[in-house]
Amino acid sequence: MTGVTERRSNWPTLIPDLFGWVEAGIPGLHSTSGLHSIRIEESLTDGIYTLRAELPGIDAAKDVELTVTEGILTLRAERHAELTDKQHTEFRYGAFARAVRLPAGANGNDAAAAYKDGVLTITVPVPEAEAGTRTIPVRPV
Repeated sequence: MTGVTERRSNWPTLIPDLFGWVEAGIPGLHSTSGLHSIRIEESLTDGIYTLRAELPGIDAAKDVELTVTEGILTLRAERHAELTDKQHTEFRYGAFARAVRLPAGANGNDAAAAYKDGVLTITVPVPEAEAGTRTIPVRPV
């Protein structure tokens, strides 16, 4: 037995692809911009916020755009379709996008990104906030 699951072509065509529904989410809740979502992992360890994004099959140097605006990290990518004829594909081609709010105090100007084995890793330093209580003097008017 192989590890590949056989797709049953004799299933009624009226039954939608359940996995396609799970991937797409609940209809009506997503924007109609035509953008696919990007799967991510986030962590905050030792003052470094790390975001890892699944982006297999892209040329990161040409097809990825990262921006930070007002504490929002926006990731845009595009996967181009190969020009070969396919009988069946479950790959998603086109534009992908994701925006995430950076942790409070994150320094977006010092963000860095690297791409390896289909995973884009973005790191952003998050300096520790000064702890303690500050007394605010009140001036008479």
